[in-house]
Amino acid sequence: MADPRAPGDPSPLSVEEEAAWRALARAVLVIPRVVDADLTQAYGISGTEYTILMYLSEAPETSLRMSQLANYVSISVSGLTRAVGRLEREGLVKRVRCSEDGRGQVAVITPAGMTCLRDAWPAHLRSVREHVMDHLQDIDLVAFAAAMRAVAWPEIGPPLRSGVRSRGDEP
Repeated sequence: MADPRAPGDPSPLSVEEEAAWRALARAVLVIPRVVDADLTQAYGISGTEYTILMYLSEAPETSLRMSQLANYVSISVSGLTRAVGRLEREGLVKRVRCSEDGRGQVAVITPAGMTCLRDAWPAHLRSVREHVMDHLQDIDLVAFAAAMRAVAWPEIGPPLRSGVRSRGDEP
């Protein structure tokens, strides 16, 4: 029997590839939900809010442009604006006008935000260990991390921006 695919059509996934794809697709949906639920229950902040605080705490001068932070957190600029607004009302983050061009906004973690992050860290760590790391004990984590970076380098997440790397560029 002749192959029904047109020239140039992709090959079907093998059984193993299909299983890996489906497991990954489910994991990228489930993991954030369970970590979010654990953080909310233990400390009252969402996984997104924790991630915002984490990236700000690691940034030079503990601040990032809102658009850059949205890329790191992988949410839309409007979604980030809402989340930062919640954190700002709690006194954990403040927004200031960008000193470089005066137009954009920069999110800055406050001392209270650093304390919140430090206090929530054990709950986050427990959740990540329980729901992810404990299931990856027999896997080469360096290779796994490299593969995940190749799949989802920060520049391809929302918001989509011009100047996104082409597939041949290093992540």
